[in-house]
Amino acid sequence: MPGRLSVLSPRGLEHGLGDLAAPSPLITRQRVGRRRHRLRTGRRVRRLGHAALALGLGAALLAAGALGAGWLLTTPRFAVARVEVQGNVRLGRAEIVAASGLAPGVNLFRVDPRAAALAVETLPQVRRAEVIRAFPNRLTIVVDERRPFTLVHAGKLHWVDEQGTPMAEEPRAVAVGLPVISGLGPEELAAGQGAPSGRLATGVSLIRLLLRSGSPLTSQISEIDVSRSEGPVLYTVDGIEVRIGAEDWEARIARLLGVLAQVTSSGQPVSAIDLRFRDQVVLRPAVK
Repeated sequence: MPGRLSVLSPRGLEHGLGDLAAPSPLITRQRVGRRRHRLRTGRRVRRLGHAALALGLGAALLAAGALGAGWLLTTPRFAVARVEVQGNVRLGRAEIVAASGLAPGVNLFRVDPRAAALAVETLPQVRRAEVIRAFPNRLTIVVDERRPFTLVHAGKLHWVDEQGTPMAEEPRAVAVGLPVISGLGPEELAAGQGAPSGRLATGVSLIRLLLRSGSPLTSQISEIDVSRSEGPVLYTVDGIEVRIGAEDWEARIARLLGVLAQVTSSGQPVSAIDLRFRDQVVLRPAVK
């Protein structure tokens, strides 16, 4: 009835109380939201903690690494006691070590093996070099020396190797056993430190051709003049001038051996032989 207070019956009390105790949807959403917020906050805190721990460990490792590196670079344990040299035949140990810039007392970890090897390779007599560190305190320089092949006359006598690379000056008169290459200027020889000039390469190629053929001409030719534009000129030990042109050297050198034999057997001395013409040999008699 209107205006009258309703009284719950005992039978509806449990149901009514239950309805009164049930949370509203708004309250439920607020509680769930707070739990999610706490979870997200916790995860962020943990991530920050992990990051801080990682940074701390990284800083500690860097500090330890710096201390360790400093110790390695300064401890007397890794100070080089001796610099050894292997593979040298003509060059002295002291000259090679001086070129490398290495010396006893230097810290083994401060040595740049490649830079030291390149410094040794600036020596004309060295083809290749390698610097090896042996712990705790030893360095070894291994060299591959160039081998003298023949002499080149370019104002002065100089040794060259089989590739035509200049090696060293020869101040004495020596017996080579192979033809001497002439007709070059000093500047041409100096330029051959990187790669031999065309004319020097021509002379070296001719000598190698003689050696490959096994011809006795190797000992009969004393000089190869590469100064002329028409091709190299050979000089025999008897002073005969031999012109072979700029091509077909193998066939012309094979022909030369027979021509020299004929000249010797004929008893008619000649001053020059010209092999530049096909199927024809021109002889110039010697002036008596």
